[in-house]
Amino acid sequence: MNEPSARRPLKIRDVKIVNSFARYLSGKNITPNQISVTSVVFAALSAGCFLLFAQNQHWWLLILAGLMIQCRLLCNLFDGMVAVEGGKSTKSGELFNDIPDRVADPLILVSAGYAIHVVSYGGELGWCAGLLAVMTAYIRTLSASIGAPVDFKGPMAKQHRMAVLTFACVFAAIEVVLQYTDYSLLIALTLIVVGCVITCIRRTISAYRFLEA
Repeated sequence: MNEPSARRPLKIRDVKIVNSFARYLSGKNITPNQISVTSVVFAALSAGCFLLFAQNQHWWLLILAGLMIQCRLLCNLFDGMVAVEGGKSTKSGELFNDIPDRVADPLILVSAGYAIHVVSYGGELGWCAGLLAVMTAYIRTLSASIGAPVDFKGPMAKQHRMAVLTFACVFAAIEVVLQYTDYSLLIALTLIVVGCVITCIRRTISAYRFLEA
């Protein structure tokens, strides 16, 4: 795992119940790396829900997809807390901290694209969102590797992307019940694509200015 100064700033780490559960996990025979890998399992479950929705449009599959997205984020939260606050960090921890995210993001975003019924290009939009999500992380890690500060700025950092898609799952489920449409997913992925492009540009400019200063 990274040092605390290089971690994504999250206010939720200061919430008492979150700290209590992190301490509980730290006291068990559970490693941060195991938690990180589990995040991919939840991402795959979310992807499965989206793909099943693409076939039969049951509204509750969208709710399950959103729930699995949040479970994935909880894994992302607790792997770092168990590693740093729980004192279980390892030399290989950064690999497990980063690689599962690069798998989980495209799994969720691409499958969400295929779940869209209101347009014919949902799959392409999902692939675009997935690739750009990976690109935002690539620019962050590349910049840090050549001496720039670790940059988690948005507007579409990981937590922002997943928040937008989770809300879209809820709204799309309501849409399906009332109108049998899923414009919310289309709007969400469009926002994610545009936001990721802006995020990539902002992170690149910040790194350039720092390195050339």
